[in-house]
Amino acid sequence: MIRTYSPKVGEIERRWYIVDAAGKTLGRISTQIARVLTGKNKPQYAPHIDTGDFVVVVNAEKTVLTGNKELAKMYYRHSTHPGGLKEENAASLRERFPERLIEKSVKGMLPKNKLGRAQLKKLKVYAGPDHPHAAQQPETLPLVS
Repeated sequence: MIRTYSPKVGEIERRWYIVDAAGKTLGRISTQIARVLTGKNKPQYAPHIDTGDFVVVVNAEKTVLTGNKELAKMYYRHSTHPGGLKEENAASLRERFPERLIEKSVKGMLPKNKLGRAQLKKLKVYAGPDHPHAAQQPETLPLVS
């Protein structure tokens, strides 16, 4: 009888990948990062277990938004007080926190539960070209353009 394989938590081998976001479109790069974080690029993928790898993104400040999105795309947050809705466009968010553009984009593509929060912790985003993860020897993630 053939049984369905389910990976055990101890059997999962995590790898480190590095992505250079300079000149890449935000949405295109985010979908590929989310796929690696969830582990969907591996043959032992299981939807109920975090089988994904770590992803280090450098040059986050140089990502590209197509069309008029730099000014038209809005990000919202609420202070939970009456009238406390704050809004900010992508250009001003990039100016203040360039890493958050990628973090928010990838977060929206992950599951909205404990598993998605655990997967998001494996994403490391840096505005410039430097990162402190050289000891993990990250491989370059082959991106499909």
